Amino acid sequence: MKNFTSFTWLYMISAFISFLISVALWFFADDAKLEAIFVGIWVPSIIGLGSALERKLDE
Repeated sequence: MKNFTSFTWLYMISAFISFLISVALWFFADDAKLEAIFVGIWVPSIIGLGSALERKLDE
């Protein structure tokens, strides 16, 4: 298992915060189901972009 760099922690924590915001919108906001789905789509996007940038930085 590789050691996590500070950049890895940054995008993983950002994705987790996005997930928490999505869950909060879904359960606690009135009529915000579509917004919750939109924010939930950010999670794989953040992880994918972070992973791609991390590989680029390792080169």
